[in-house]
Amino acid sequence: MNRRCDLRYLLILAAIAFIYTQVKLFATQSEYAGKIADAMEAENHCRNQLHLLINEIGMHQENIVVLEEKAKRQAQECEQLRAVVQDLEKKGVKSLIRERQVPVAAVVIMACNRADYLERTIKSILKYHSSVALKFPVFVSQDGSNSDVRKMAMGYDQLTYMQHLDYEPIHTERPGELIAYYKIARHYKWALDQLFYKHSFNRVIILEDDMEIAPDFFDYFEAGADLLDNDKSIMAISSWNDNGQKQFVHDPYALYRSDFFPGLGWMLSKPTWDELSPKWPKAYWDDWLRLKENHKGRQFIRPEVCRTYNFGEHGSSLGQFFQQYLKPIKLNDVQVNWKSMNLSYLMEGTFVKHFADLVRSAKLLYGTDLVLKTNNVDGDVRIPYKDQSHFENIAHQFGIFDEWKDGIPRTAYKGVVVFRHQTSKRVFLVGPKSLQQLEIKNA
Repeated sequence: MNRRCDLRYLLILAAIAFIYTQVKLFATQSEYAGKIADAMEAENHCRNQLHLLINEIGMHQENIVVLEEKAKRQAQECEQLRAVVQDLEKKGVKSLIRERQVPVAAVVIMACNRADYLERTIKSILKYHSSVALKFPVFVSQDGSNSDVRKMAMGYDQLTYMQHLDYEPIHTERPGELIAYYKIARHYKWALDQLFYKHSFNRVIILEDDMEIAPDFFDYFEAGADLLDNDKSIMAISSWNDNGQKQFVHDPYALYRSDFFPGLGWMLSKPTWDELSPKWPKAYWDDWLRLKENHKGRQFIRPEVCRTYNFGEHGSSLGQFFQQYLKPIKLNDVQVNWKSMNLSYLMEGTFVKHFADLVRSAKLLYGTDLVLKTNNVDGDVRIPYKDQSHFENIAHQFGIFDEWKDGIPRTAYKGVVVFRHQTSKRVFLVGPKSLQQLEIKNA
């Protein structure tokens, strides 16, 4: 019995030892299995990193090849640019590369919704613009959002496009007025503010989208810029003569001072705009400039033969005066060398004497049948008028503009309106106070 108990006891001990051994073995196997798994994971990570490194090296090699090719192209382009610069220097434009040229004036084309008219105007300007592009940068200022006008303006690399979008309601001051005149005045103020204050130009030439220019347009205004700077009694330089119809002009070199603002292609300076901008009118800006309270005795330079031609039969003015006064205008076709011209006679103190001599030497005519009497005279004539109605009667006989603004006839200088008759003959229509203002005695 004792021996059987001892055997059982030994078997239990053996079983316990076996189980402990198996547990220990399993624990050891589990530990090694974990380490093997970690090792395999580390191996996979290293393999992935190696692949990434190999790929990155390959990409860098590709980039190196691309950069080498780009460097070669840039070197070739540099050689080409160097050759272009050398060629330009040979052609005498080295100074334009080294020195910034200050513009004479910005040129702005005021546009709205007439793309066909705008195209004709742009082509006329660009025809004579390339040689003076740095002196006269060209802008198109569009009032509104007409897509055809925008596309037209932006289709030319030589131009800078500006757009005026104004959604403020317009209230006319009198019943029946056209809103267009109010919109035009707002547009003009905005555009001139942009050019003088944002772009900092010293002078601006204003054109409309229905104008063609003469071959010497830019040279004319460059010469006019000196007059603006040197004579503060000149408010603006104009390219227009209201009596510039073919039958009333002759001399493309002749320039005059006028007390009547001509408009239709004109240049003003920044100091003048500083004065006008704060009080710019709501509408009818051109007639507003013709008021004595605004031009304050200052005058305007105008040519005998126009440097702009207005072809705008259809527009905000509804073709007013077009057939009689605008269509027959003579656009100058002579390339005048204005740089060689001495224009000092146009200075305030000199011109009054120059003009007085012309009036004084003209033959005096009175009475009726003035056109017939003028035809029978060899040389210039002067015809006195008593008042506005008398002037209008004489103007009708000859066919010139009879309109007055604020007591001043169109084109007049000190009450005198001058135009050509029978090609070269000057006719002076002389106001009741003109001789006194010109200091002409015993005439």
